[in-house]
Amino acid sequence: MTDPVTVFVNARALQVSPSATVLDAVRAFDAAEGDAFAAGTRGVTDSRGLPVPPSSPVHGGAIFRLVSARAARVEGAE
Repeated sequence: MTDPVTVFVNARALQVSPSATVLDAVRAFDAAEGDAFAAGTRGVTDSRGLPVPPSSPVHGGAIFRLVSARAARVEGAE
């Protein structure tokens, strides 16, 4: 069995599977926010303020922040 990794979403520490995606981490934080992120009405940035897509893998210690979808637009993504 693989040990969970700790990630942070809006400053809350969460334990997720090492194979989890950013979307999985956001859903663990708040299911409604996860649905909004999946629908594209919310966005997520990393600790540097760069947008991350829902399918990005997480890693231990990763920091994510929920933002408006407009603030998190990834150029060239669609």
